[in-house]
Amino acid sequence: MKNAVKARSANMSILRTEGIIKDYPGTRALDNVTLSFDSGKVHALAGKNGSGKSTLIKIFSGAIQPSMGRHYLDDEELCFNSPTNALSAGIAAVYQELSLVPYLSVAENIYLGHWPRKGMIIDRRKMNGLAGELLKQMDVYIDPHEKTYRLSMWKCQVVEILKAMSHRPKVILLDEPTSALAYNETQKLFDVIRRLREQGTMIIYISHRLQELWEIADTITVLRDGLLVDSVSVNDIDYKGVIQMMFGKVDVKTRPRELKAKDTPILKIKNLTRKNKFRNVSFELKTGEILGIAGMLGSGRTELLRCIFGVDRYDEGEIFVNDIKAPSKAEPIDMKKHGLGLTPEERKSQGLIQIHSILDNLCYASLNRISRNHIINSLKRRQFAERQVDGLQIKAPSILSVVNSLSGGNQQKVVIGNWLNTEPAVMLYDEPTRGIDVSAKQQVFQIMWNESKRGVSSIFVSSELEELIGVCHRILIMYMGEIVGEVFPEKVKIDDLYVYCMGGKML
Repeated sequence: MKNAVKARSANMSILRTEGIIKDYPGTRALDNVTLSFDSGKVHALAGKNGSGKSTLIKIFSGAIQPSMGRHYLDDEELCFNSPTNALSAGIAAVYQELSLVPYLSVAENIYLGHWPRKGMIIDRRKMNGLAGELLKQMDVYIDPHEKTYRLSMWKCQVVEILKAMSHRPKVILLDEPTSALAYNETQKLFDVIRRLREQGTMIIYISHRLQELWEIADTITVLRDGLLVDSVSVNDIDYKGVIQMMFGKVDVKTRPRELKAKDTPILKIKNLTRKNKFRNVSFELKTGEILGIAGMLGSGRTELLRCIFGVDRYDEGEIFVNDIKAPSKAEPIDMKKHGLGLTPEERKSQGLIQIHSILDNLCYASLNRISRNHIINSLKRRQFAERQVDGLQIKAPSILSVVNSLSGGNQQKVVIGNWLNTEPAVMLYDEPTRGIDVSAKQQVFQIMWNESKRGVSSIFVSSELEELIGVCHRILIMYMGEIVGEVFPEKVKIDDLYVYCMGGKML
């Protein structure tokens, strides 16, 4: 044991910066940041959108270069022209958007770009053996021969991490690795991260799920507006303390008690079934109600919302809006006429046209309300867009700014504003807070509560069950394609809700 400790100590590394500055035209993204991280620990990097986290990670990974200042690994000054240089120096990055090739095998993906060879031929036996050894080290059973597209999301995240590990890095940068994972999958990924830590790897971890940090991190470093606020041990700070470091004083609210739903149902779902996705789903949504749907990934939540909105066809069942039956083969344009709106799970690819302006993106769903004889009324279009920019507090230099220049939280508000311009009676929100910071989440919740006051009903799907308890009037529990129960936020504990979502017996 002593020899193991000595060996580990001998391999300890330190990654540090001295006065790092990064300037963009009109903006200072990082301002004189000096900090250090050591190996054998998980270092959480926290901050609101635009705080400089991603900029710092990109400097470490070689994607960009600092304007001024220096950074070092083991006292060797780093000067990277590309991520390949960083990888050669022992720094590997795993980003939120996976870079796996779906139809290659697990082993082929892990060693992509440096497949072992016999002369000019790929040595597949050696490659599969090496991949198997890496998987064994992480205590994860995945067949190295399996095609990647067949894997669950958490296994894809593991393969992405092992792809980085195949280069034997001293430092791994993890950017939002759990953003698309359910609770049980997150726990499995955490087991892998802990094994990396035990092996002496330095891990820098970014997540907007702040509650995770006390499970997995050793230290928390907070950036705000490009400045280093502080680096502290997780044992020396609580959730409220981190929030205050990130934002100053933030009022974390829950659903106002006076916010009540009416007794009249506006949406009725009867025995809705889509083969291999969900079955016999029935419920009612009341006027002004915020109804949560809790469940693990794969439980059928997203598929259910897509069928209700007409994106996908259902095989059996009925949908009634204001007691009017929707056509069984209804499409989104039909459900929009019935007063429904949907903010999709993948906002960047399904909810927005990234290269178009805020003005355009806020009006696509309401073109029929701002045009006549297929000619758009430019004045009305601007009025519609400005109403949402003001009402939702969308932060941007101009209404003509392209959407991909906005933070994740402001992009999400554009998606919501696009549908609010249709004056919907029912809003379907699929993971609306994924990848956005605490302050932006609070703004999204406030939008739901404000719309509830106006009589607009909402169905809210979130993998962060704490959000459902804080926001909703009522929560349905979905497990393996079925609604298995109903709970009320004021009467359920978060631990019990997680158990129910994983198939545990309801009390």
